[in-house]
Amino acid sequence: MKKFLATAAAFTMLIAAGCSNQSSGDGNATGENGEWKPTKPIEITAPAGPGGGWDTTARMASQVFEQEKIIDKRLPVVNKAGGGGAIGWAYIAGKKDSEHNMFVASPPLLLVPLNGQSEYGYEDFTPLANVIADYGAFVVKAEAKWNNLNDLFEDMKKDPASVSVIGTSSPGSMDHMQFVKIAKAAGVDVTKIKYISDPDAGGLTAVLNGSVDVYTTGVAETIEQVKAGKIKVLGITSEERLEGEVLSDFQTAKEQGIDETFVNWRGFFGPPGMDPAAVKYYEEKFKELSDSPAWDEIRKKYGWGELYMDSEEYSEFLKTEAEDMQNLLEELGLSR
Repeated sequence: MKKFLATAAAFTMLIAAGCSNQSSGDGNATGENGEWKPTKPIEITAPAGPGGGWDTTARMASQVFEQEKIIDKRLPVVNKAGGGGAIGWAYIAGKKDSEHNMFVASPPLLLVPLNGQSEYGYEDFTPLANVIADYGAFVVKAEAKWNNLNDLFEDMKKDPASVSVIGTSSPGSMDHMQFVKIAKAAGVDVTKIKYISDPDAGGLTAVLNGSVDVYTTGVAETIEQVKAGKIKVLGITSEERLEGEVLSDFQTAKEQGIDETFVNWRGFFGPPGMDPAAVKYYEEKFKELSDSPAWDEIRKKYGWGELYMDSEEYSEFLKTEAEDMQNLLEELGLSR
């Protein structure tokens, strides 16, 4: 009987020791020194359909993490489209405390909640790291009368509603706001801009068939059509010219005397309540990704700039960005 009790006690101690090495999140092993490592595949959510900026960023990050063996687990990407990102955010909010879920985000995570279209905002999630800066581009068909942003904005200063502007995002979200921010700096009455939302990504077609005048989009989405000679880019929102074939030909708004930029920052967030040890693990892995030659090649391919921020830096950046966007939305009467 004594032997049985001793064995049972030892077994109980082993179970207790095992439990003490588990995180409080979704049952993942944390070492004695407080370090965390994933124990199963890490699901990355793109809060949109295939092919857009979120989806591309998520899939490229997953590819580099796996192929370069930066993370030794699989990182499958799932698409949760709808509501300008809100469907995906609600999905991740339901993964509270999970250390094996993350999602990719950009300015709509600030803008959509501010204009009342989502109950979830950046404060509801765990910032892990920002990895890139993308930029906006303002496009017209090749035979349009405008050759640069100043030509366009001169007409819009006389009559803002005489020029129609189309984007994929809803009013008050990214495609709209990047155009508004640059137009305001050029002296346009932005409260009178005629903005059309086409969430089905038909903006390019609308510009080409002449039903709208200007397409506000991401730089990467313009390259092939510029090569084909079908469109021209009047200006982009970066601080300096971008590097790469075709990209280096695009003039910035600043070059044209318009002292403003718009950064489409893009990074990754975890669910609410993620273990700080897991946050530390992910921000280090994203830094390794950001510094890798493989990621540098991807940045060049898509015209993305380098913009790494760790979790703390990202949190402070987001607070400042949210305040700026709130002010602009209030001016447009779109803040809720």
